[in-house]
Amino acid sequence: MLSNEKRSSDRVTTILSLGELHGQNKLARDYVKSGGSVERFREEILTRIQTGPDRERPEIGLSPKEAEKFSFTKIIRAYADPVHRKEAGFELEVCEAAAEKAHRSPMGFFVPFDVLTRDLTKGTATAGGNLVATELLSESFIETLRNRLKVQQAGASILNGLVGDVAIPRQSGTSTAYWVDEGSALTESAQTFDQVSLSPKTLGAYTDFTRRLMLQSSTDIEQLVRRDLARVLAVEVDRAAINGSGSSNEPTGILNVSGIGDVAGGTNGAAPTYAHIVELLSDVANANADAGNLAYLTNSKVRGKLLQVEKASSTGQFVFEAPQGGEDGRMLGYPTYVSNNVPSNLTKGTTSDASAIIFGNFSDLLIGTWGQLDILVDNTSLSTSGGIRVVAFYDVDIAVRHAESFSAMKDATT
Repeated sequence: MLSNEKRSSDRVTTILSLGELHGQNKLARDYVKSGGSVERFREEILTRIQTGPDRERPEIGLSPKEAEKFSFTKIIRAYADPVHRKEAGFELEVCEAAAEKAHRSPMGFFVPFDVLTRDLTKGTATAGGNLVATELLSESFIETLRNRLKVQQAGASILNGLVGDVAIPRQSGTSTAYWVDEGSALTESAQTFDQVSLSPKTLGAYTDFTRRLMLQSSTDIEQLVRRDLARVLAVEVDRAAINGSGSSNEPTGILNVSGIGDVAGGTNGAAPTYAHIVELLSDVANANADAGNLAYLTNSKVRGKLLQVEKASSTGQFVFEAPQGGEDGRMLGYPTYVSNNVPSNLTKGTTSDASAIIFGNFSDLLIGTWGQLDILVDNTSLSTSGGIRVVAFYDVDIAVRHAESFSAMKDATT
């Protein structure tokens, strides 16, 4: 075990090395003097990378009142039928400003980041006359999207409003302690560092609205449109974070990250047991990665199976335990989340319907999103019913900071 003096020396060396790597030497020295931890310094470095003065911000500079005034339904109606463009004059102007800020052309129109992060409140008299009882509605578009992610509930790190590619520092090697004779010199060693990169990958999803719904101008309809757009994006971001292939412009999800722990059931898979759940935890712990937002994640089929599996015969204590707080359940005392985005169609030998079970430190799962939401209004696909298809494009990337922070069983049969 390292002495307190050795741990303190390693802390100082790591902080100073990270500071030099990212041009933040003064900040590093300040952290050393204040006694700040290495992990907190890494978080501060990430914040500086994401929001530093040398990095352009995604907002276009709307005031809170202007952001609140922006109407999704008005701008969608304007693009669906030019007759509505006059009533959406403010929204059209804002979307043009967002496109100029992004330095690229949208597929439809950009909804600026200022609007995506607003709180929508009833009671504002806009051009549509949305006068209803004053009441705070659900959170901003970004928060609505985030709250629908099971990986977010498990503790994933969400980085919103990124601009350009982002490189996140990662320690890839440690210094070494040596035993030496009296008067002998220590062998020099030092930590090594690399980077986890995030670069935007475009996600597209759509939702359909009826003609009559889009003719409404109430705040409740505005909320419904915003919520539905967030939902379709969230489902796919969640799936990609869990099982993204890493090919065909798709990010790499946890299950396909090289180097994560592997708990094998059998040649043709196996029904999950208490021992498998323990082994998932042990994989992460044996890699000294059992810190942070530790949780299990699986699907409803596995939950149904483990609700019937006893830890030991005739004990009446089952592997899947009752939830405590916001999680869907507990295993081995850790929060357990259930999402059918966790695949149940995996192949192992002759089995083609195996499920996955994941355990890990979900704070090491990084999900980055970039700036504006790009919306394309399609009024031809549903023309016979007068409906409108709204296609949303969003730039997202996903990365795992440390592969050893996760372990998975990919052949659980139910």
